[in-house]
Amino acid sequence: MEIHVLLFATLKDIAGQSRLTLSLPENAHTVDDVRQALIERFPALEANVKSAIAAVNEEFAFAGDVIQDGDEVAFFPPVSGGSKEVKSSPEIFRLADEPINTDDLIAAITTPATGAVCVFSGIVRGKTSKTGGIIHTSRLEYEAYQSMAIAKMKQVAEEIRKQWPLVQGIAIVQRIGVLEVGQNTILIACSSGHRDQGCFEAARYGIDRLKEIVPVWKKEISVDGATWVEGGYTPSPTDRHQAG
Repeated sequence: MEIHVLLFATLKDIAGQSRLTLSLPENAHTVDDVRQALIERFPALEANVKSAIAAVNEEFAFAGDVIQDGDEVAFFPPVSGGSKEVKSSPEIFRLADEPINTDDLIAAITTPATGAVCVFSGIVRGKTSKTGGIIHTSRLEYEAYQSMAIAKMKQVAEEIRKQWPLVQGIAIVQRIGVLEVGQNTILIACSSGHRDQGCFEAARYGIDRLKEIVPVWKKEISVDGATWVEGGYTPSPTDRHQAG
């Protein structure tokens, strides 16, 4: 059986490649078997592969999940932290390699019935206080498992709508590529008829949930070197998309 393997962030750097075709022995048929085959091919990946999150065909996968010939299996560390227009509930999901125009996005999720928009915007921080001193960041480099990232952004929006049904428009836009200090990294905006109809809570939930399940990572580059920033959240089967 042959499968297509995608590697992201730290795993990609260690392996020296981001995608490969892997031939599995006849008795290999689960996600854990793929992990073992990767370790045998790239021994230096062992610790990272064992702790990595897996996805099969762009959905979270777990140890005993069965894989099929030709499947796409992705491995990535915990997350570091398109467009659809409907008149009453406009939505935007995008990975952007250029600066985000906040005014344009607000306009895109505003309807004639909108009276409030709440926006969360992340910014590249140049100084971070940590135990032992201050880290001076020169720039950040973002990468994403792009097709899965868009799908998971849509899942976040579905979850928002289930919890706050009066939210009208939703925009989730994540920058990718190299970003300098002071540049915008992520924008989540939610609109509603009134400020007390969930737009504040929905925007907060959106950024928190994105940091959990949307596969985007950042490499922090400073005068002391470069390090992939990995999160601490490990998805469970409940994080799979629930249709309907």
